[in-house]
Amino acid sequence: MLSKPTIEPLLFRDAMSRFASAVHLVATDGPAGRRGVTATSVVSVSDSPATLLVCLNASNAANTRFDGNRCFAVNVLGRRHEMVARRFSGEGDLTPEQRFGAAEWTRLETGAPALVNGLVTFDCRLIEARVVATHHVLIGEVVAVSMGMPDEALVYHARQYRHV
Repeated sequence: MLSKPTIEPLLFRDAMSRFASAVHLVATDGPAGRRGVTATSVVSVSDSPATLLVCLNASNAANTRFDGNRCFAVNVLGRRHEMVARRFSGEGDLTPEQRFGAAEWTRLETGAPALVNGLVTFDCRLIEARVVATHHVLIGEVVAVSMGMPDEALVYHARQYRHV
């Protein structure tokens, strides 16, 4: 159980803006509908079995589609994907069709949308989901991996996209 907040949310967000994070496009498709989100809160949990953890903002009701579809793909983005990251982060107030129309997609084992030219795509079967504070926490077992062409990594630092 979480305690009453002792750190102001704005202070915490400002502090976290100094934390450089890789940029990912997390996507799902299935009976609950298609959804894609730019995310920086992605981490490896284990390599045996291969498992990833993803955090998505719970304030957007469309993010419940990940729970409903029971699958998701974590598409790791490179320098060449900055515009795609911007579209899926909500810039330009685009429809889901316009967002997905900005890139070429395929499907791996789970049927979740996999970016054709991503640095790497991890295709995940959802094994656990829960809400913690303001976010949906998704844990997925990696069932397939697709390696793309090398590129500089796309990262988010100090509220800006950067390349390393």
